Amino acid sequence: MTPFSCLPCARSTTSPDAFLLRYPHLRLPKCRHYEHQLPKIENLMLRPFQVPTRPYLPILSLRNSRRTHPCANISSFAEAEGGKEQNDEAIHLGTRQEDAKPNEEYLPGMAQAFNISSRTAFAIAIFIAFAALTLPFFMKSLGQGVGVKTKFLSYATLLFGFYMAWNIGANDVANAMGTSVGSGALTLRQAVVTAAILEFSGALLMGTHVTGTMQNGILVANMFQGKDTLLFAGLLSSLASAGTWLQVASYYGWPVSTTHCIVGSMVGFGLAYGGAGAVFWTSLARVASSWVISPVLGALVSFLVYKCIRRFVYSARNPGQAAAAAAPIAVFLGVTGISFAAFPLSKSFPIALAQALGCGAVGAVLVYNLIRKQLGHLLEKSASSHSEPQESYTQTKNLGLLSDVAGPKGTQLEIVYGVFGYMQVLSACFMSFAHGGNDVSNAIGPLAGALSILQGGPSSAEIVIPNDVLAWGGFGIVAGLLIWGYRVIATIGKKITELTPTRGFAAEFAAASVVLFASKLALPISATHTLVGAVMGVGFARGLNSVRAETVREIVTSWAVTIPVGASLAVLYTWILTKLLSFIL
Repeated sequence: MTPFSCLPCARSTTSPDAFLLRYPHLRLPKCRHYEHQLPKIENLMLRPFQVPTRPYLPILSLRNSRRTHPCANISSFAEAEGGKEQNDEAIHLGTRQEDAKPNEEYLPGMAQAFNISSRTAFAIAIFIAFAALTLPFFMKSLGQGVGVKTKFLSYATLLFGFYMAWNIGANDVANAMGTSVGSGALTLRQAVVTAAILEFSGALLMGTHVTGTMQNGILVANMFQGKDTLLFAGLLSSLASAGTWLQVASYYGWPVSTTHCIVGSMVGFGLAYGGAGAVFWTSLARVASSWVISPVLGALVSFLVYKCIRRFVYSARNPGQAAAAAAPIAVFLGVTGISFAAFPLSKSFPIALAQALGCGAVGAVLVYNLIRKQLGHLLEKSASSHSEPQESYTQTKNLGLLSDVAGPKGTQLEIVYGVFGYMQVLSACFMSFAHGGNDVSNAIGPLAGALSILQGGPSSAEIVIPNDVLAWGGFGIVAGLLIWGYRVIATIGKKITELTPTRGFAAEFAAASVVLFASKLALPISATHTLVGAVMGVGFARGLNSVRAETVREIVTSWAVTIPVGASLAVLYTWILTKLLSFIL
């Protein structure tokens, strides 16, 4: 018999039972290697003695023949091996339990991640590069009626800003979309397209129009009065150094804070060229404290949110109905709080509160109608069969908040995952829009300050950011997301702990709540660190072994070295730029 090789484990087998042909596609349910179970993936084939150069990564496979959505193909529970207790969320949306442990050492290229041809991926990269090099010539911010040297430096400044924005998109956008991809609520392609639209819209519509050349209150502006050339070089070096570290972190899939990258760059520049008195050390201490405060608060809140879901939804007599009833309430509270705290529509407290309540009510009604429209048939089915399955719910008697509650099955599980899947997508869309409006300032703030210095504007006062610069920053974020965004999304969504719609929603809801209220209380909070902590929190709610310690160790190490690395690179880049500027100017 002709021997075949198993592609994922790259070992040959001659067993006729090692593969199975099913019309109309060739599918491989599993090989004969007892320790290696293969997922049912349509494009996985057996070929004679063909050993792949890299292992197959199922978590980033996008199937063109199926549309993945919150209600897609949810299997019933399977008995745990060895008679162990059932895990309510062991079966992922549209996947087998064997899929739950992907190879964590390998990230595919852009073509494999998006399931497109190499030529298409190359064409997209070339188009983005061409647009980044040519669009600045059509921007008013390049300078009108200025000299050749000034125009050249303005062009270079815009490219520096694009580089920083590109790396923000490659790393930070995972804050919004990572959990949705990890839980299966969105495919990677859907998440990237959705985030691209919302990130650009948020950057253009909600991006701050006023900034200062000294970002985040880290440097003392008076120390650089009359030193415009040095300050210009420092602003460019901060963009270059922060972008360099973000690119390294994105390559390895480490979620780091872009704000901390900029802070580290500013600190290095200030210490090297302004002395110890040029740095607000209390502000730097507050930033460093966020390494502890952010993940701890995120983990604590997500732990409690997930436990509440298990206690009050999973243990309900009809979990599907309980989830459908809880969703509008959660949306009402979330939209009301966000509208009132982040986007107040009036300076008058009673009017702002009334408007926020109105927005919350509208959101709750929309979600209620959406759930009834998409899941109404399943809700009717669960209501009609309510008296039949005793296994579809758990008894609520003598259960506490921290009690271990078994999950629903069958139709009830499909409804619960469907409800929380829709809620997770909505929360991810909002976080993506808000991220585009907030974090684009990390790129365009120093960029606008450098342009103002070049074109004779103030060097320490507030700088007005034109719309074309806001759009330029938004384009950079979208470009980075398209080319490298999948790397950090894989870390957030898959490598810390296994996520499902309920876990993903708990993490996103907790992270958004902590960031919102902490910012109002002036607590030092990092959105990236908070979300990573929130994902860890839902993992801890299932047991300490559910969180991958190696991944967490790598992430925390990358956080600790962000400011020192950014500072060191800023000193180096400032020295290089000052030498170059001395020849140009």
